Amino acid sequence: MQAESLTGPQKNAVRSAKQYLSMQGFSRDGLIQQLSSDYGDGYKVADATVAVDSLNIDWNKQAVRSAKQYLSMRGFSCEGLIQQLSSSAGGKYTVSQATYGAQQAGACE
Repeated sequence: MQAESLTGPQKNAVRSAKQYLSMQGFSRDGLIQQLSSDYGDGYKVADATVAVDSLNIDWNKQAVRSAKQYLSMRGFSCEGLIQQLSSSAGGKYTVSQATYGAQQAGACE
């Protein structure tokens, strides 16, 4: 979707998404949840989804960022980190993205 076709709230959600991504790694689902949560920015889920999908984000790269952030806080086994990254209560990455992130962050053999 072209930026020109975004609504005002969607453009604002894009700005918010870029701010979050400048601070830490996010999965697609995690970023949409952050933008649409009452504890986050409170955007409508549809607006948050359009905003996130309008950005060109390398989700594998984000998974590596998140994996490194988790490892900076505490130790994880390879499987434990993949679980944390892919958990609905954790990073919300796909298992493939979580596996890539854990491997690239050095948690796996």
